[in-house]
Amino acid sequence: MHVVRLALAGRVLARHGVVVAGNGIALPTLARLALRLARLRLPFARNDAARAGDHRARLSAALVSLGPSYVKLGQFLATRPDVVGAQTAADLSELQDRLPPFSRELALEEVRRGLGAEPDELFEEIGPPVAAASIAQVHRGRTREPGGAGRDVAIKILRPAIEQRFARDLASFEFAARMIERIHQPSRRLRPVDAVATLARSVQLEMDLRMEASAIAEMAHNTRDDPGFRVPEVDWQRTSRRVLTTEWIDGIPLGRLDDLRAAGHDLAGLAETIIQSFLRHAMRDGFFHADMHQGNLFVDTAGNVVAVDFGIMGRLSPKDRRFLAEILHGFITRDYSRVSKVHFDAGYVPSHQSPEVFAQALRAIGEPLMDRDAEDISMGRLLAQLFEVTEQFDMHTQPQLLLLQKTMVVVEGVARTLNPRLNMWSTSAPVVEEWMQQRLGPEARLTEAGESASSLGRFVADLPELLEGVGRAAHMFSHMAEHGGLRLDSHTVEALAAARARRAWTTRLALWICATALVLIAIGTLA
Repeated sequence: MHVVRLALAGRVLARHGVVVAGNGIALPTLARLALRLARLRLPFARNDAARAGDHRARLSAALVSLGPSYVKLGQFLATRPDVVGAQTAADLSELQDRLPPFSRELALEEVRRGLGAEPDELFEEIGPPVAAASIAQVHRGRTREPGGAGRDVAIKILRPAIEQRFARDLASFEFAARMIERIHQPSRRLRPVDAVATLARSVQLEMDLRMEASAIAEMAHNTRDDPGFRVPEVDWQRTSRRVLTTEWIDGIPLGRLDDLRAAGHDLAGLAETIIQSFLRHAMRDGFFHADMHQGNLFVDTAGNVVAVDFGIMGRLSPKDRRFLAEILHGFITRDYSRVSKVHFDAGYVPSHQSPEVFAQALRAIGEPLMDRDAEDISMGRLLAQLFEVTEQFDMHTQPQLLLLQKTMVVVEGVARTLNPRLNMWSTSAPVVEEWMQQRLGPEARLTEAGESASSLGRFVADLPELLEGVGRAAHMFSHMAEHGGLRLDSHTVEALAAARARRAWTTRLALWICATALVLIAIGTLA
Protein backbone atom coordinates (compact mmCIF):
# COMPACT_ATOMS: atom_id res chain seq x y z
CA MET A 1 0.00 0.00 0.00
CA HIS A 2 2.87 2.38 0.80
CA VAL A 3 4.35 1.71 -2.65
CA VAL A 4 1.03 2.52 -4.35
CA ARG A 5 0.59 5.77 -2.40
CA LEU A 6 4.15 6.89 -3.12
CA ALA A 7 3.80 5.97 -6.81
CA LEU A 8 0.65 8.07 -7.07
CA ALA A 9 2.44 10.96 -5.38
CA GLY A 10 5.31 10.60 -7.84
CA ARG A 11 2.83 10.71 -10.72
CA VAL A 12 1.41 13.99 -9.39
CA LEU A 13 4.91 15.45 -9.12
CA ALA A 14 5.66 14.35 -12.67
CA ARG A 15 2.41 15.85 -13.93
CA HIS A 16 3.53 19.20 -12.50
CA GLY A 17 6.93 18.89 -14.15
CA VAL A 18 8.81 18.38 -10.87
CA VAL A 19 10.33 14.91 -11.45
CA VAL A 20 12.94 15.75 -14.08
CA ALA A 21 16.20 14.10 -13.00
CA GLY A 22 17.71 11.32 -11.00
CA ASN A 23 20.22 13.70 -9.35
CA GLY A 24 23.07 11.35 -10.18
CA ILE A 25 21.97 8.74 -7.64
CA ALA A 26 22.68 5.11 -8.56
CA LEU A 27 19.11 3.87 -8.29
CA PRO A 28 18.17 0.18 -8.38
CA THR A 29 16.41 -1.24 -11.44
CA LEU A 30 12.87 -0.98 -10.03
CA ALA A 31 13.35 2.66 -9.01
CA ARG A 32 14.79 3.58 -12.44
CA LEU A 33 11.79 1.96 -14.11
CA ALA A 34 9.38 3.90 -11.88
CA LEU A 35 11.17 7.15 -12.74
CA ARG A 36 10.93 6.43 -16.48
CA LEU A 37 7.22 5.72 -16.15
CA ALA A 38 6.74 8.99 -14.26
CA ARG A 39 8.52 10.87 -17.03
CA LEU A 40 6.05 9.59 -19.62
CA ARG A 41 3.83 12.44 -18.47
CA LEU A 42 6.49 15.07 -18.82
CA PRO A 43 5.71 16.23 -22.40
CA PHE A 44 2.27 17.19 -21.15
CA ALA A 45 3.65 18.35 -17.81
CA ARG A 46 6.00 20.81 -19.48
CA ASN A 47 3.06 22.54 -21.13
CA ASP A 48 1.35 22.72 -17.75
CA ALA A 49 4.57 23.97 -16.24
CA ALA A 50 4.82 26.77 -18.78
CA ARG A 51 1.40 27.93 -17.69
CA ALA A 52 2.16 27.45 -14.00
CA GLY A 53 5.42 29.42 -14.02
CA ASP A 54 8.86 28.51 -12.69
CA HIS A 55 9.99 25.39 -10.85
CA ARG A 56 9.20 26.94 -7.47
CA ALA A 57 5.56 27.52 -8.43
CA ARG A 58 5.27 24.03 -9.94
CA LEU A 59 6.69 22.40 -6.83
CA SER A 60 4.35 24.35 -4.54
CA ALA A 61 1.34 23.52 -6.71
CA ALA A 62 2.24 19.83 -6.70
CA LEU A 63 2.58 19.62 -2.92
CA VAL A 64 -0.64 21.56 -2.33
CA SER A 65 -2.50 19.20 -4.67
CA LEU A 66 -1.12 16.20 -2.75
CA GLY A 67 -2.66 17.50 0.46
CA PRO A 68 -1.81 18.68 3.98
CA SER A 69 0.83 16.05 4.78
CA TYR A 70 2.91 16.88 1.72
CA VAL A 71 2.67 20.61 2.40
CA LYS A 72 4.09 19.99 5.88
CA LEU A 73 6.76 17.72 4.42
CA GLY A 74 7.74 20.48 2.00
CA GLN A 75 7.94 23.07 4.78
CA PHE A 76 10.05 20.69 6.85
CA LEU A 77 12.43 19.91 3.98
CA ALA A 78 12.89 23.66 3.43
CA THR A 79 14.89 23.58 6.66
CA ARG A 80 17.03 20.63 5.48
CA PRO A 81 19.17 21.74 2.52
CA ASP A 82 21.54 18.96 3.53
CA VAL A 83 18.84 16.47 2.49
CA VAL A 84 17.22 18.04 -0.60
CA GLY A 85 19.92 20.44 -1.76
CA ALA A 86 20.22 24.20 -1.42
CA GLN A 87 18.15 25.08 -4.51
CA THR A 88 15.21 22.82 -3.67
CA ALA A 89 15.27 24.03 -0.05
CA ALA A 90 15.15 27.61 -1.33
CA ASP A 91 12.22 26.75 -3.60
CA LEU A 92 10.38 25.12 -0.70
CA SER A 93 11.09 28.01 1.67
CA GLU A 94 8.36 30.07 0.01
CA LEU A 95 5.78 27.28 0.10
CA GLN A 96 2.59 28.85 1.42
CA ASP A 97 0.55 26.72 3.80
CA ARG A 98 -2.80 27.59 2.21
CA LEU A 99 -5.49 25.05 1.44
CA PRO A 100 -9.21 25.31 0.67
CA PRO A 101 -11.27 25.81 3.85
CA PHE A 102 -13.72 23.25 5.17
CA SER A 103 -17.36 24.21 5.70
CA ARG A 104 -18.66 26.31 8.56
CA GLU A 105 -20.98 23.44 9.54
CA LEU A 106 -18.01 21.12 10.03
CA ALA A 107 -16.24 23.88 11.97
CA LEU A 108 -19.20 24.21 14.36
CA GLU A 109 -19.24 20.45 14.85
CA GLU A 110 -15.52 20.49 15.69
CA VAL A 111 -16.11 23.30 18.23
CA ARG A 112 -18.96 21.31 19.75
CA ARG A 113 -16.83 18.18 19.98
CA GLY A 114 -13.65 19.93 21.02
CA LEU A 115 -15.08 22.14 23.77
CA GLY A 116 -17.86 19.86 24.96
CA ALA A 117 -20.59 22.51 24.62
CA GLU A 118 -22.85 24.05 22.03
CA PRO A 119 -21.06 26.79 20.07
CA ASP A 120 -23.75 29.38 20.84
CA GLU A 121 -23.23 28.80 24.57
CA LEU A 122 -19.61 29.95 24.26
CA PHE A 123 -19.72 32.37 21.34
CA GLU A 124 -22.15 35.06 20.24
CA GLU A 125 -20.84 34.66 16.72
CA ILE A 126 -18.49 32.48 14.69
CA GLY A 127 -17.85 33.97 11.27
CA PRO A 128 -16.63 32.36 8.05
CA PRO A 129 -12.99 31.19 7.85
CA VAL A 130 -10.45 33.97 7.36
CA ALA A 131 -7.45 31.67 6.80
CA ALA A 132 -7.10 27.94 6.02
CA ALA A 133 -3.88 25.95 6.34
CA SER A 134 -2.91 22.29 6.18
CA ILE A 135 -3.76 21.41 9.78
CA ALA A 136 -6.33 24.00 10.87
CA GLN A 137 -8.29 27.05 9.83
CA VAL A 138 -9.10 30.31 11.64
CA HIS A 139 -12.46 32.02 12.15
CA ARG A 140 -13.21 35.39 13.64
CA GLY A 141 -15.69 35.19 16.49
CA ARG A 142 -17.10 36.95 19.51
CA THR A 143 -17.35 35.41 22.96
CA ARG A 144 -20.55 35.18 24.97
CA GLU A 145 -19.94 36.62 28.44
CA PRO A 146 -22.33 36.28 31.42
CA GLY A 147 -22.01 39.88 32.53
CA GLY A 148 -22.06 41.84 29.31
CA ALA A 149 -20.48 42.36 25.91
CA GLY A 150 -18.19 39.71 24.57
CA ARG A 151 -14.69 40.04 23.16
CA ASP A 152 -13.51 39.63 19.59
CA VAL A 153 -11.44 36.46 19.29
CA ALA A 154 -9.64 34.30 16.74
CA ILE A 155 -10.85 30.67 16.79
CA LYS A 156 -8.45 28.11 15.35
CA ILE A 157 -10.05 24.74 14.56
CA LEU A 158 -8.36 21.51 13.47
CA ARG A 159 -9.40 19.98 10.18
CA PRO A 160 -11.77 17.02 10.62
CA ALA A 161 -10.00 13.62 10.60
CA ILE A 162 -6.63 15.32 10.04
CA GLU A 163 -4.91 12.94 12.46
CA GLN A 164 -5.82 9.88 10.37
CA ARG A 165 -4.66 11.53 7.15
CA PHE A 166 -1.30 12.45 8.61
CA ALA A 167 -0.83 9.04 10.25
CA ARG A 168 -1.32 7.33 6.88
CA ASP A 169 1.00 9.62 4.92
CA LEU A 170 3.70 9.71 7.61
CA ALA A 171 3.77 5.91 7.57
CA SER A 172 4.44 6.08 3.82
CA PHE A 173 7.18 8.69 4.38
CA GLU A 174 8.82 6.42 6.96
CA PHE A 175 8.67 3.48 4.54
CA ALA A 176 10.32 5.59 1.82
CA ALA A 177 13.03 6.77 4.24
CA ARG A 178 13.82 3.18 5.25
CA MET A 179 14.07 2.15 1.62
CA ILE A 180 16.38 5.08 0.85
CA GLU A 181 18.71 4.11 3.70
CA ARG A 182 18.67 0.50 2.55
CA ILE A 183 19.39 1.01 -1.16
CA HIS A 184 21.50 4.17 -1.13
CA GLN A 185 24.32 3.97 1.40
CA PRO A 186 25.55 7.61 1.00
CA SER A 187 22.12 8.80 2.17
CA ARG A 188 22.54 7.15 5.56
CA ARG A 189 24.72 10.04 6.69
CA LEU A 190 21.68 12.31 6.34
CA ARG A 191 19.57 9.97 8.53
CA PRO A 192 16.31 10.19 6.53
CA VAL A 193 14.50 7.88 8.97
CA ASP A 194 15.38 10.24 11.83
CA ALA A 195 14.25 13.19 9.70
CA VAL A 196 10.81 11.64 9.19
CA ALA A 197 10.62 10.87 12.92
CA THR A 198 11.38 14.54 13.66
CA LEU A 199 8.64 15.62 11.25
CA ALA A 200 6.20 13.21 12.91
CA ARG A 201 6.96 14.60 16.38
CA SER A 202 6.56 18.17 15.13
CA VAL A 203 3.22 17.42 13.48
CA GLN A 204 1.97 15.56 16.56
CA LEU A 205 2.64 18.63 18.68
CA GLU A 206 1.10 20.95 16.09
CA MET A 207 -2.10 18.91 16.03
CA ASP A 208 -2.59 19.45 19.76
CA LEU A 209 -3.70 23.08 19.94
CA ARG A 210 -3.13 23.11 23.69
CA MET A 211 0.59 22.95 22.88
CA GLU A 212 0.27 26.04 20.68
CA ALA A 213 -1.62 27.82 23.47
CA SER A 214 1.19 26.88 25.85
CA ALA A 215 3.78 28.20 23.39
CA ILE A 216 1.94 31.53 23.22
CA ALA A 217 1.81 31.71 27.03
CA GLU A 218 5.52 30.87 27.33
CA MET A 219 6.52 33.53 24.83
CA ALA A 220 4.21 36.04 26.52
CA HIS A 221 6.06 35.38 29.78
CA ASN A 222 9.48 35.63 28.11
CA THR A 223 8.69 38.88 26.30
CA ARG A 224 6.59 40.64 28.95
CA ASP A 225 9.16 43.44 29.32
CA ASP A 226 10.37 43.57 25.70
CA PRO A 227 9.88 46.90 23.91
CA GLY A 228 7.67 46.92 20.84
CA PHE A 229 6.73 43.23 20.76
CA ARG A 230 3.82 41.23 22.14
CA VAL A 231 1.69 38.13 21.49
CA PRO A 232 -2.08 37.54 21.69
CA GLU A 233 -3.73 36.57 24.96
CA VAL A 234 -5.01 32.97 25.18
CA ASP A 235 -8.63 32.28 26.18
CA TRP A 236 -7.97 29.08 28.13
CA GLN A 237 -11.68 28.51 28.89
CA ARG A 238 -12.38 28.12 25.16
CA THR A 239 -9.27 26.14 24.27
CA SER A 240 -8.83 22.38 23.94
CA ARG A 241 -6.82 19.90 21.91
CA ARG A 242 -8.85 20.67 18.76
CA VAL A 243 -9.84 24.31 19.34
CA LEU A 244 -7.67 27.32 20.21
CA THR A 245 -9.19 30.69 21.09
CA THR A 246 -7.06 33.80 21.38
CA GLU A 247 -7.45 37.56 21.37
CA TRP A 248 -8.32 38.95 17.93
CA ILE A 249 -5.55 41.24 16.70
CA ASP A 250 -6.85 44.41 15.09
CA GLY A 251 -3.63 45.37 13.37
CA ILE A 252 -2.08 46.10 10.01
CA PRO A 253 -0.25 43.19 8.35
CA LEU A 254 3.44 43.95 7.84
CA GLY A 255 3.05 43.37 4.12
CA ARG A 256 0.85 46.46 3.70
CA LEU A 257 3.55 49.12 3.59
CA ASP A 258 1.29 51.92 2.35
CA ASP A 259 -1.20 51.28 5.15
CA LEU A 260 1.60 51.29 7.71
CA ARG A 261 2.89 54.62 6.42
CA ALA A 262 -0.60 56.09 6.34
CA ALA A 263 -1.08 55.08 9.99
CA GLY A 264 2.11 56.95 10.91
CA HIS A 265 4.24 53.95 11.84
CA ASP A 266 8.06 54.17 11.66
CA LEU A 267 8.98 51.46 9.15
CA ALA A 268 12.71 51.59 9.93
CA GLY A 269 11.94 51.28 13.65
CA LEU A 270 9.66 48.31 13.00
CA ALA A 271 12.45 46.61 11.02
CA GLU A 272 14.83 46.97 13.98
CA THR A 273 12.19 45.69 16.39
CA ILE A 274 11.65 42.55 14.31
CA ILE A 275 15.37 41.69 14.08
CA GLN A 276 16.17 42.47 17.71
CA SER A 277 13.08 40.67 19.01
CA PHE A 278 13.96 37.52 17.06
CA LEU A 279 17.55 37.55 18.33
CA ARG A 280 16.36 38.04 21.92
CA HIS A 281 13.99 35.12 21.62
CA ALA A 282 16.67 32.87 20.14
CA MET A 283 19.66 33.83 22.33
CA ARG A 284 18.09 34.94 25.60
CA ASP A 285 15.14 32.55 25.77
CA GLY A 286 16.19 29.69 23.49
CA PHE A 287 12.58 29.67 22.22
CA PHE A 288 11.61 31.39 18.97
CA HIS A 289 8.75 31.68 16.51
CA ALA A 290 9.90 29.65 13.51
CA ASP A 291 7.32 30.91 11.00
CA MET A 292 7.71 34.70 11.12
CA HIS A 293 6.61 35.57 7.60
CA GLN A 294 4.62 38.72 6.84
CA GLY A 295 1.26 36.97 7.13
CA ASN A 296 1.98 36.12 10.78
CA LEU A 297 3.11 39.60 11.85
CA PHE A 298 0.88 42.61 12.53
CA VAL A 299 1.33 46.13 13.91
CA ASP A 300 -1.27 47.17 16.48
CA THR A 301 -2.52 50.70 17.14
CA ALA A 302 0.20 51.21 19.79
CA GLY A 303 2.93 50.45 17.26
CA ASN A 304 3.79 47.02 18.68
CA VAL A 305 4.72 44.11 16.44
CA VAL A 306 2.30 41.27 17.24
CA ALA A 307 3.09 37.70 16.16
CA VAL A 308 0.39 35.09 15.55
CA ASP A 309 0.28 31.38 14.58
CA PHE A 310 2.62 29.60 16.98
CA GLY A 311 2.28 26.15 15.44
CA ILE A 312 5.97 25.94 14.46
CA MET A 313 8.42 26.85 17.22
CA GLY A 314 12.17 26.41 17.58
CA ARG A 315 14.22 25.68 20.68
CA LEU A 316 17.93 26.12 21.33
CA SER A 317 19.85 24.58 24.20
CA PRO A 318 22.17 26.78 26.30
CA LYS A 319 25.05 25.39 24.25
CA ASP A 320 23.32 26.33 20.98
CA ARG A 321 22.50 29.83 22.27
CA ARG A 322 26.09 30.46 23.28
CA PHE A 323 27.19 29.12 19.91
CA LEU A 324 24.91 31.56 18.07
CA ALA A 325 25.92 34.59 20.14
CA GLU A 326 29.63 33.83 19.93
CA ILE A 327 29.72 33.28 16.18
CA LEU A 328 27.74 36.46 15.50
CA HIS A 329 30.00 38.41 17.86
CA GLY A 330 33.08 36.77 16.34
CA PHE A 331 32.11 37.74 12.79
CA ILE A 332 31.15 41.27 13.87
CA THR A 333 34.58 41.71 15.53
CA ARG A 334 36.42 39.62 12.87
CA ASP A 335 37.73 37.28 15.58
CA TYR A 336 37.76 34.09 13.51
CA SER A 337 39.91 32.16 15.97
CA ARG A 338 37.23 32.65 18.60
CA VAL A 339 34.50 31.47 16.21
CA SER A 340 36.61 28.41 15.46
CA LYS A 341 37.10 27.71 19.17
CA VAL A 342 33.33 27.94 19.77
CA HIS A 343 32.70 25.25 17.17
CA PHE A 344 35.22 22.92 18.78
CA ASP A 345 34.09 23.68 22.35
CA ALA A 346 30.49 22.91 21.39
CA GLY A 347 31.58 19.60 19.89
CA TYR A 348 30.11 20.49 16.49
CA VAL A 349 33.45 20.03 14.73
CA PRO A 350 35.37 16.82 15.60
CA SER A 351 38.50 17.28 17.68
CA HIS A 352 40.73 15.62 15.07
CA GLN A 353 40.23 18.64 12.79
CA SER A 354 42.62 21.61 12.94
CA PRO A 355 41.21 24.72 14.71
CA GLU A 356 43.70 26.89 12.78
CA VAL A 357 42.65 25.54 9.38
CA PHE A 358 38.99 25.89 10.35
CA ALA A 359 39.59 29.52 11.39
CA GLN A 360 41.17 30.08 7.98
CA ALA A 361 38.01 28.74 6.31
CA LEU A 362 35.89 31.05 8.47
CA ARG A 363 37.99 34.03 7.43
CA ALA A 364 37.23 33.15 3.81
CA ILE A 365 33.54 33.60 4.67
CA GLY A 366 33.84 36.70 6.83
CA GLU A 367 36.34 38.89 5.02
CA PRO A 368 34.34 39.31 1.78
CA LEU A 369 31.51 40.69 3.92
CA MET A 370 33.69 43.53 5.14
CA ASP A 371 34.01 44.94 1.62
CA ARG A 372 30.24 45.08 1.06
CA ASP A 373 27.71 47.70 2.03
CA ALA A 374 26.04 46.98 5.34
CA GLU A 375 22.61 46.65 3.74
CA ASP A 376 23.93 43.82 1.53
CA ILE A 377 24.97 41.66 4.48
CA SER A 378 22.61 38.84 5.45
CA MET A 379 23.12 36.93 8.68
CA GLY A 380 20.90 34.15 7.35
CA ARG A 381 23.10 33.68 4.30
CA LEU A 382 26.17 33.99 6.51
CA LEU A 383 24.95 31.06 8.60
CA ALA A 384 24.13 29.11 5.43
CA GLN A 385 27.69 29.58 4.17
CA LEU A 386 29.00 28.64 7.60
CA PHE A 387 27.10 25.35 7.59
CA GLU A 388 28.33 24.59 4.06
CA VAL A 389 31.93 25.05 5.20
CA THR A 390 31.47 23.02 8.36
CA GLU A 391 30.35 20.03 6.27
CA GLN A 392 33.89 19.94 4.87
CA PHE A 393 35.14 19.56 8.44
CA ASP A 394 32.82 16.64 9.31
CA MET A 395 30.36 18.73 11.30
CA HIS A 396 27.24 16.65 11.88
CA THR A 397 23.89 18.08 10.88
CA GLN A 398 22.29 20.20 13.61
CA PRO A 399 18.56 20.40 12.68
CA GLN A 400 17.82 23.02 15.34
CA LEU A 401 20.46 25.33 13.87
CA LEU A 402 19.17 24.77 10.33
CA LEU A 403 15.69 25.78 11.50
CA LEU A 404 17.22 28.87 13.11
CA GLN A 405 19.04 29.76 9.91
CA LYS A 406 15.93 29.30 7.77
CA THR A 407 13.88 31.47 10.14
CA MET A 408 16.56 34.15 10.20
CA VAL A 409 16.44 34.37 6.40
CA VAL A 410 12.66 34.89 6.56
CA VAL A 411 12.93 37.48 9.36
CA GLU A 412 15.62 39.40 7.48
CA GLY A 413 13.48 39.39 4.36
CA VAL A 414 10.53 40.85 6.27
CA ALA A 415 12.72 43.50 7.91
CA ARG A 416 14.29 44.56 4.59
CA THR A 417 10.88 45.09 2.99
CA LEU A 418 10.35 47.70 5.72
CA ASN A 419 13.85 49.17 5.44
CA PRO A 420 15.91 48.08 2.40
CA ARG A 421 19.01 49.78 3.83
CA LEU A 422 18.85 47.98 7.17
CA ASN A 423 22.31 47.51 8.72
CA MET A 424 22.24 44.02 10.22
CA TRP A 425 25.50 44.45 12.15
CA SER A 426 24.53 47.64 13.97
CA THR A 427 20.95 46.42 14.52
CA SER A 428 21.96 43.11 16.06
CA ALA A 429 25.07 44.29 17.94
CA PRO A 430 23.23 45.68 21.03
CA VAL A 431 21.34 42.40 21.56
CA VAL A 432 24.41 40.23 21.00
CA GLU A 433 26.62 42.37 23.26
CA GLU A 434 23.98 42.44 26.00
CA TRP A 435 23.76 38.65 25.88
CA MET A 436 27.55 38.30 25.94
CA GLN A 437 27.78 40.60 28.96
CA GLN A 438 25.03 38.79 30.87
CA ARG A 439 26.24 35.29 30.08
CA LEU A 440 30.00 35.67 29.72
CA GLY A 441 30.84 38.78 31.76
CA PRO A 442 32.20 38.95 35.34
CA GLU A 443 28.76 38.68 36.96
CA ALA A 444 27.95 35.63 34.87
CA ARG A 445 31.26 34.03 35.86
CA LEU A 446 30.47 34.60 39.53
CA THR A 447 27.02 33.07 39.10
CA GLU A 448 28.46 30.12 37.23
CA ALA A 449 31.12 29.65 39.90
CA GLY A 450 28.44 29.78 42.58
CA GLU A 451 26.44 27.09 40.80
CA SER A 452 29.58 24.96 40.46
CA ALA A 453 30.39 25.46 44.12
CA SER A 454 26.84 24.51 45.05
CA SER A 455 27.09 21.31 43.01
CA LEU A 456 30.44 20.53 44.58
CA GLY A 457 29.01 21.26 48.03
CA ARG A 458 26.22 18.79 47.44
CA PHE A 459 28.81 16.22 46.42
CA VAL A 460 30.80 16.90 49.59
CA ALA A 461 27.68 16.55 51.70
CA ASP A 462 26.95 13.19 50.11
CA LEU A 463 30.56 11.98 50.31
CA PRO A 464 30.40 10.48 53.84
CA GLU A 465 27.35 8.44 52.84
CA LEU A 466 29.11 7.28 49.68
CA LEU A 467 32.20 6.26 51.65
CA GLU A 468 30.05 4.51 54.21
CA GLY A 469 28.50 2.53 51.37
CA VAL A 470 32.00 1.55 50.23
CA GLY A 471 32.78 0.43 53.77
CA ARG A 472 29.62 -1.67 53.96
CA ALA A 473 30.51 -3.30 50.65
CA ALA A 474 34.00 -4.12 51.98
CA HIS A 475 32.49 -5.61 55.15
CA MET A 476 30.05 -7.67 53.07
CA PHE A 477 32.83 -9.11 50.92
CA SER A 478 34.87 -9.89 54.04
CA HIS A 479 31.91 -11.61 55.66
CA MET A 480 31.23 -13.66 52.53
CA ALA A 481 34.86 -14.73 52.39
CA GLU A 482 34.88 -15.78 56.05
CA HIS A 483 31.77 -17.96 55.61
CA GLY A 484 32.77 -19.59 52.36
CA GLY A 485 30.43 -17.57 50.14
CA LEU A 486 33.34 -15.91 48.39
CA ARG A 487 36.90 -17.14 48.13
CA LEU A 488 39.46 -14.43 48.70
CA ASP A 489 43.11 -14.84 49.47
CA SER A 490 44.46 -13.65 52.80
CA HIS A 491 46.11 -10.56 51.34
CA THR A 492 42.81 -9.31 49.83
CA VAL A 493 40.91 -9.83 53.07
CA GLU A 494 43.59 -7.95 54.99
CA ALA A 495 43.45 -5.09 52.46
CA LEU A 496 39.67 -4.79 52.74
CA ALA A 497 39.86 -4.79 56.53
CA ALA A 498 42.52 -2.09 56.43
CA ALA A 499 40.36 -0.01 54.06
CA ARG A 500 37.44 -0.27 56.43
CA ALA A 501 39.64 0.81 59.33
CA ARG A 502 40.81 3.83 57.39
CA ARG A 503 37.28 4.87 56.43
CA ALA A 504 36.89 7.67 58.96
CA TRP A 505 40.31 9.10 58.14
CA THR A 506 39.52 9.00 54.37
CA THR A 507 36.27 10.86 54.92
CA ARG A 508 38.03 13.66 56.76
CA LEU A 509 40.70 13.90 54.08
CA ALA A 510 38.07 14.11 51.29
CA LEU A 511 36.26 16.89 53.11
CA TRP A 512 39.47 18.90 53.44
CA ILE A 513 40.31 18.39 49.75
CA CYS A 514 36.86 19.56 48.65
CA ALA A 515 36.96 22.58 50.95
CA THR A 516 40.36 23.56 49.53
CA ALA A 517 38.97 23.18 45.99
CA LEU A 518 36.11 25.53 46.80
CA VAL A 519 38.53 28.17 48.05
CA LEU A 520 40.69 27.84 44.92
CA ILE A 521 37.60 28.20 42.68
CA ALA A 522 36.57 31.38 44.47
CA ILE A 523 40.08 32.85 44.25
CA GLY A 524 40.32 31.98 40.54
CA THR A 525 36.95 33.58 39.81
CA LEU A 526 37.72 36.83 41.61
CA ALA A 527 41.24 37.10 40.21
